[in-house]
Amino acid sequence: MKIAIAHWQRRVSPVFDVADHLFLITVEDGREVHRESLRLASQDPFERARKLAERGVSVLLCGAVSSALEKALTAAGIQVLGFLGGELESILAAFLGGRLNDGRAHRADRNGRQPHSGERSGLEKGQTPPVHAPGIRR
Repeated sequence: MKIAIAHWQRRVSPVFDVADHLFLITVEDGREVHRESLRLASQDPFERARKLAERGVSVLLCGAVSSALEKALTAAGIQVLGFLGGELESILAAFLGGRLNDGRAHRADRNGRQPHSGERSGLEKGQTPPVHAPGIRR
């Protein structure tokens, strides 16, 4: 399997639509066996999807992604695991270990904003959740 991760300064790039640096990582038996860099110059959704499909990418790990680009990627046969945020190596390890959805991987919001340490996703710093929010206690 080959996965792609958009990155910026050792972190998952916050918005895939404008990210131009990716790692293409070949995975065998749940372990990374090869890593190469790819630069995407075009911001056209179909060109970006075509370029990844040509390189054999089956999964994309990324930050925020527009619905148009997500649809183009999906139509090209690429599974999109979007709205991720955090250190690139931590996100990769979580993916390889099947732990992306265990609450340890930060999820970006629709604007590409990634929660910082101690923040709750979807809330501004210092803001408390509303009383009716299910599963959140004060």
